[in-house]
Amino acid sequence: MKTIEKYHQLVEVISKAKWLPLLLLRLILAYGFFGPAKMKWSNMDGIISWFSHMGMPMPALNAYLAASTEALGVILLFLGLGTRIITIPLMFVMFVAIKTVHWQHGFAAGDNGFEIPLYYLLMLLTLFIMGPGKISLDSLIYSFRKKRRTI
Repeated sequence: MKTIEKYHQLVEVISKAKWLPLLLLRLILAYGFFGPAKMKWSNMDGIISWFSHMGMPMPALNAYLAASTEALGVILLFLGLGTRIITIPLMFVMFVAIKTVHWQHGFAAGDNGFEIPLYYLLMLLTLFIMGPGKISLDSLIYSFRKKRRTI
């Protein structure tokens, strides 16, 4: 019985740090989307041409939407603001990237496969379901609003 009790105590202690992986997921994703967003915005004509070459409908619109979503995602994920909302278009961007760019190369990241976008998709899904965690503007706003309602 002592072992089970110690295990449950350990679980309680570890559970108090559940904010940490959510913070790390947000920061890793923000960093991960920074490079692609910067690359798209620094060469939008090239991205539009690439999207057109792949047969993507409305390549200019889609290039601007993808670049804007990624750039906004960087900011909002970093701050933990509107986290659940921004994960939705970012997941869509990942689905499109997997289907149009990575799927044909298989799974392995080293072969430009869909491994990394799939990991991003799973991290975004985690944030969509679990939220941004305690260290976020979303949490701060929620706490502030909750306190105002009790006054």
